[in-house]
Amino acid sequence: MKKTPLYSKSTRTPFSDASVVDDGSAKPEPSSAKTLNRGRIDTFARRYDRILLVLCSVLFSTLLYAGYMATTPPNRQFTQRDIDAAVLHTLEKNVLPSPEAKAFSMVRRSVVRVSQFGHPHGDTVELPEGIGTGVVVVDSGVILTNLHVVEGAERVQVQFFDGQQSDAVVIGRQPENDLAILQAKTVPDDLIPATLRSTQGLAPGDKVIAVGFPFNIGPSVSSGVISGLKRDYHSPEGERLLTNLIQFDAAANPGNSGGPLVTMNGEVVGIVTAILNPNEQSTFIGIGFAIPIESAAAAAGESPF
Repeated sequence: MKKTPLYSKSTRTPFSDASVVDDGSAKPEPSSAKTLNRGRIDTFARRYDRILLVLCSVLFSTLLYAGYMATTPPNRQFTQRDIDAAVLHTLEKNVLPSPEAKAFSMVRRSVVRVSQFGHPHGDTVELPEGIGTGVVVVDSGVILTNLHVVEGAERVQVQFFDGQQSDAVVIGRQPENDLAILQAKTVPDDLIPATLRSTQGLAPGDKVIAVGFPFNIGPSVSSGVISGLKRDYHSPEGERLLTNLIQFDAAANPGNSGGPLVTMNGEVVGIVTAILNPNEQSTFIGIGFAIPIESAAAAAGESPF
């Protein structure tokens, strides 16, 4: 009897479907798997497109910042030496005005030239007989000066900072302090009175300037220091005795009389009244005297002290 073979001699798979394996399980085709994966990715992208856009933007910004930080040098820490060098360089390139220049700029609009006129020896022509200085203490044209600057004058004229001239009249005298108070008949619209300061707190060595018209030249500025306080002065002729004066060493000459003695803050602390003259030339030798502003302002009725 012919036996039926247990195995076929043919090597051909009895099934034409290659997806069937020996254990009976089916394996999907590769092309179908790729299509399924792309579909899932597209669905995920459509569902989370905004989140993905934000994440991409954040990542791009992070990369840009990292690149910037990698190419930017670190900030320099400035030391005190760097700051000092910068300040020194600025000072060298920009010259600041001196304290004396600042003081003068604050008082110059208040300083006036005082001229007296008369007819000496009976002349028919009016002639100038003397030059001095004054300082405006009230914007209406009240001016402080020395009595000896205007004493005996037939006419007194003042010239303001802008060149404007005006006749003036003596409205007050204080002979014991060699002071006179003038009232100008016309004044500039922008006239500014000087700032007055008490002599309390002044000390020898404090810087001051004297402003005036020495020998009719000016306004001129000289600088120095307070040399002493509460000084007495006797005129060479013995005609004047002044007490409680400020002694200073800023240059003063004939024509400075009546001008202001000014601190570095631009404040008037005295009225220049005399210089010590051991010689006949009446020139400055280093000792000048000023009336304290307390006495001068009281004479004008304008004392704020």
